[in-house]
Amino acid sequence: MLDLSTTYMGMALRSPVIVGSSGLTKDIKNLQLIDEKGAGAVVLKSLFEEQIKLEIRKLFSYDDAQSAYTEAEDYIRNYAREQTLDEYLNLIEEAKKKISIPVIASINCTSAEEWPVFAKRIKEAGADALELNVFVLPANENQEGNAYEKIYFDVVEQVKKEIDIPVSLKIGSYFSGLAEMIKKLSWSGVHGIVLFNRFFNPDIDIDTFRIKAANLYSDPSEITSSLRWIAIMAGKVQTDLCASTGVHDGNGVVKQLLAGARAVQVCSTLYKNGFDQLDVIHQEIKTWMEKNKYGKISDFQGKMSQKITENPAAFLRVQFMKHFAGIE
Repeated sequence: MLDLSTTYMGMALRSPVIVGSSGLTKDIKNLQLIDEKGAGAVVLKSLFEEQIKLEIRKLFSYDDAQSAYTEAEDYIRNYAREQTLDEYLNLIEEAKKKISIPVIASINCTSAEEWPVFAKRIKEAGADALELNVFVLPANENQEGNAYEKIYFDVVEQVKKEIDIPVSLKIGSYFSGLAEMIKKLSWSGVHGIVLFNRFFNPDIDIDTFRIKAANLYSDPSEITSSLRWIAIMAGKVQTDLCASTGVHDGNGVVKQLLAGARAVQVCSTLYKNGFDQLDVIHQEIKTWMEKNKYGKISDFQGKMSQKITENPAAFLRVQFMKHFAGIE
């Protein structure tokens, strides 16, 4: 029997395939389907800082006069926060009752202010782990890079004060010293680092003069960025690495595992192909393992990481290797 089990952030997973945070993971029926299809874990749809602030503004809009009274303002603000959080906590509690796989809560944040207290409530609701999806676009030309980097460490520090369940950090690649940043984050006490989160990409409609979203779903070609950095950092950090973005099939999962990922998140491929794609992905992994005579994931995990591979320069040389690929 082929063994697809692995461990991630100290959690035992029956499969390295994790369904990433998205609109697909906000509904209990979808979570049950994800469980039935054999996923190793699921990351719930993120709770956003902006979402909480938006609800506060909505409440104020109904009666601006109330804002003149401090007590009323405090009450409304607290109610808005509680209402948003309660909906999320209910999803966690229901998921823990109805599915068997680990439930990873998610907070999409840009600061360490106020919201970390929510983490404690998330733990109390039964979440097995918490994924912090952090990204601050370094777009201020007057702010130094280390000021942006400090936000990530502040977020981890504040959340770790509140909870003792595993915490992962989902980050982007916009750092001047990405390798050093990943290494330092691995020392911060997080149990996992997810490479990479996928951003909103703006486009311009030249007829309506409006900004719109572009490339809503990832493309399989996008796997190469996370693949490179998983391979470079595997075995060099003090935490588990999880791959994300551009993984659409079983071959993509295998590539990330070979590079050194402990687990792999999928999302866009489920939007495009439905939850049955999880069956396809698992079968493709098994077929590849049988072909190469591997009985379990650990037999080949990290086999192609930069630390182990016979050709480590292939992950580093960008212009030289491009030339040899025949592209001028």
